[in-house]
Amino acid sequence: MAAASIDNAPSERAQHLLRALVERYIRDGQPVGSRMLSRESGMDISPATVRNVMADLEEMGFVSSPHTSAGRVPTVKGYRFFVDTLLEVHPPSDEEITQLRDRLLADDDSPQVLLTSTSNLLSGITRMTGIVTLPRHENLSWRQIEFLPLSENRVLTILVLNQREVQNRILYLDRSYSADFLRQTANYLNDQFAGLSLTEVRDRLLNELRETRASLNEMMLTAINMAEQVFTSAGQDGYVMAGETNLMNFAELSEVERLRRLFEAFNEKRDILHLLDQCISAEGVQIFIGEESGYSVLDDLSVVTAPYSVDDRIVGVLGVIGPTRMAYDRVIPIVDITAKLLGAALKSRK
Repeated sequence: MAAASIDNAPSERAQHLLRALVERYIRDGQPVGSRMLSRESGMDISPATVRNVMADLEEMGFVSSPHTSAGRVPTVKGYRFFVDTLLEVHPPSDEEITQLRDRLLADDDSPQVLLTSTSNLLSGITRMTGIVTLPRHENLSWRQIEFLPLSENRVLTILVLNQREVQNRILYLDRSYSADFLRQTANYLNDQFAGLSLTEVRDRLLNELRETRASLNEMMLTAINMAEQVFTSAGQDGYVMAGETNLMNFAELSEVERLRRLFEAFNEKRDILHLLDQCISAEGVQIFIGEESGYSVLDDLSVVTAPYSVDDRIVGVLGVIGPTRMAYDRVIPIVDITAKLLGAALKSRK
C-alpha cells in the first residue's frame, strides 16, 4: 500500500521516540510510558521531555492513550508512518530461507498441496495466519474429464487442470445414465475442450448452447449441460488458510465475540478475497494496517501480502494476517521471498 500522506511530519526527535514506542509495543503489547521511553530511547532526555513529545504525537494522531496515565500505544497512522518511514527490515534467517526453499522446491506435490504447504509454512514461521489464494481460473487449462455413475442420479466428476491439478465434484442430474454413455460424454468434451483455458471453455459452452442447441444430439446436449455444471464450480477463486487459531494467542484479539466475527469472515471468504484481489494488480509487498483494509472485522489486524507469478504472469496472492502490532520487520521479507519461491515451485510443476 502506498505511503500515507502526512502534512506535518514529526520532528527527528519525535520520530526517534515514535520508533522506540512502536518497537516496544510490538514486543510487549502493553502501553508504553514516558519513563520507559526515556530509558530505552538512547537519547539524553528526561521523562518530562518525553511526555511533551508524546503529547505532540498524540495531537498529530500518531499515538493514543488507552487510559489516563497508562502510557501510549500506536494508532493506525502511527503504524503507517513507522512502516513507510522508520522501519528497518530484517531478512529471514538462513535457516528460515532453507526451510522455505526445501519445502517448496524439493517436493513433487500437486499444486493444491503446494499451496496448502505454503500457507502452513507462513503460519509456522510467523506464528500468525498464513493465506494463499488459488491461481485465478483464467490461468487454468482443461486437460481431461471423466464421469463415473453413482446412485440416485448422481455422477462423480474428475477434472484434471494444468496437467497435475485434480478436482472432484458430484453432479446431481435429473435422470440416471449408464457408464458407457458417461464415457462417450467425457470423450466428446475432451475432444472439444482439452487444452483450452477455463475462460475459453466458458465462451465455447455459451456459444454452443446459444447457437447450436437445436442441432445437438442427446449425448452432445447432455455433455454440454454437464460441462456447464462442472464449470460453474471448477477453478473458482478461493484461498487456503492456516493458523487461524494463532490469533487467539494475542491478548488484544482474544475476545470471544471478536474472534467469532473474524472466523466467520474467514469462512465466508468474500471480503477477504476482495481485499486480496486489490493486490493482484499491484507490484511487490502490500500492507493493510487496521482500518485501511476497509472491513471493520479487520480493524485490529494487519494484512501483509505479495503476488506470486508464473511465467511473469501474476496468478495469485499470498500473505500473513496478524495483529496490528506484528513484527513488520520480519513478516514483510518472509512474505516477499515466499511469493518468489512459490512462483518458482509452481513453474517447475507445469
